[in-house]
Amino acid sequence: MHIPDGYLSPSTCGVLYVGAMAGWYSSIKRLKRVLLSRVIPLISVFAAFSFVVMMFNLPLPGGTTGHALGVTIAAIVLGPSGAILALSIALGIQALFFGDGGITTLGANCFNMAIVGSLVAFASYRMIAAGAGLTSRRRVVAAAVAGYLAVNAAALIAAVEFGIQPMLFHDASGTPLYAPYPLRIAIPAMMIGHLTFAGLAEAAISGGLVAYLQVADSGLLRATSGVAADGDLGRSTAPSLRRLWIMIAIFMLLTPLGILAAGTAWGEWSPAQMTQTTASAPSANSAASTVPAGLQRLSNFWTAPFPAYAPAFVKSRSFGYLLSAMFGVGLLLIVSLAARSWAAKSRGKESSA
Repeated sequence: MHIPDGYLSPSTCGVLYVGAMAGWYSSIKRLKRVLLSRVIPLISVFAAFSFVVMMFNLPLPGGTTGHALGVTIAAIVLGPSGAILALSIALGIQALFFGDGGITTLGANCFNMAIVGSLVAFASYRMIAAGAGLTSRRRVVAAAVAGYLAVNAAALIAAVEFGIQPMLFHDASGTPLYAPYPLRIAIPAMMIGHLTFAGLAEAAISGGLVAYLQVADSGLLRATSGVAADGDLGRSTAPSLRRLWIMIAIFMLLTPLGILAAGTAWGEWSPAQMTQTTASAPSANSAASTVPAGLQRLSNFWTAPFPAYAPAFVKSRSFGYLLSAMFGVGLLLIVSLAARSWAAKSRGKESSA
């Protein structure tokens, strides 16, 4: 679901960057109502969780792969504003350092997974869990359903973005300039895998984590539950954060399992991979007999320092994958500490003014 550079036209990227920026602005504005120095650690926790979860690739029909997003549990604990920022931060780090998703398409990826995913997850969770107590089983079911719907909503939007490219952007002869897959190919290719596997993975993670939090720390579920006022957001204790970081550390150590699934996610091929995939399965990729000119040009827009989570100085693929996970999580911790310090200083200046 991470759209690479070149698959969307510059105008499409521009429109989706505007949509993403509107979501970021609205999220930051809403979160200013609470104490930022308390909310930032939670945002960093769920950004790290989402970053790690997306490294676990699942085999999908057709020889491709997919993954859960971690957006649903973020939306349940933080609300849509916090989840939008958490997912966007994770996606930004993936694109900048690991080439997982493009820089020109970062706005699109944030719009699809962070904004659409968060809003769908939060709305469906609140609707299904309305009136239920914090420890009610209905909240577990609501989280699972919300996770399933959120991932598939994000996948559908991405499929539409792919599918409209050949209709809107082509040369005089009708040859697509960017993603060459029309809607009749893009929607089934994206949705079959997400409806059957990736959506179920998000559902299992979301429902399982809500069930865990109901026992371990139900206070984390209170702020956006409708049971209490939203002002409770960010009032979690240090032990709560420690437990969450321990959970993330365990997931991080298991990330080498994420490379066991063979293949690449549909629509995330490099130009060379696109040609190879077409040669090996022409019936499935007949629209991509040649690499579109615009896609070829924009595919080199950014070269990540550790492409595909594989540092060049590490020979072992699994160890390199683990190091990449550690680097990403460590970077998020550093950003969190810096942002928390800045927020505290800013609040201190406002108080003394």
